[in-house]
Amino acid sequence: MPWCETCNRQVEDSELVDDGACPDCGDLLPERRKVPWHFKAVIIATTIYLGYRTYQGVTWVAHHV
Repeated sequence: MPWCETCNRQVEDSELVDDGACPDCGDLLPERRKVPWHFKAVIIATTIYLGYRTYQGVTWVAHHV
């Protein structure tokens, strides 16, 4: 959600005026920033790692029960 510095609050997307201005003070709010590619890479790597560790844990339990 965009942040209005003048009003010191977050503005919902549904509240924005057509030109992207704050509904209370009328200041133009900055565009939303994209998520960096390296953040997405970290999330994917973490998911793969945790999936592998889950697989290891399940196989360990299966062999020791």
